[in-house]
Amino acid sequence: MFARFAHLLLIVALLGATGTHWVMLQTVAWASMLADNARTAPISAAFEKTFDGKHPCALCKQIAQGKQSERKSDVQTELKQLEFLNAPVVLALWSPGQFRSLPAQNFSAPLVAETPPVPPPRDLAA
Repeated sequence: MFARFAHLLLIVALLGATGTHWVMLQTVAWASMLADNARTAPISAAFEKTFDGKHPCALCKQIAQGKQSERKSDVQTELKQLEFLNAPVVLALWSPGQFRSLPAQNFSAPLVAETPPVPPPRDLAA
């Protein structure tokens, strides 16, 4: 039960962080505008009036204002140019004083040529 609640909380936090709440609110606003416009006009005219952008409802205006205030409050990060010292790079390679070759080792497993015991071992639980 706790894991489901934690997953739900994580999904809600992710949706809120990506700005999906504005999309959901805008969808609700458009649906209510379409329903209101469809009461007084044919459906084609209601669609046109809803989505033309010239006739926003009060909720659409609040959503636009909320989006603008959210953009203004975002922290403006300045990209600073990385400054490195102009120190010369010194690369030095030394050869080893003594070199000795290690003997080759065989890492393959030895072949087992023994047959299994007859009869096979019995299970202790039986």
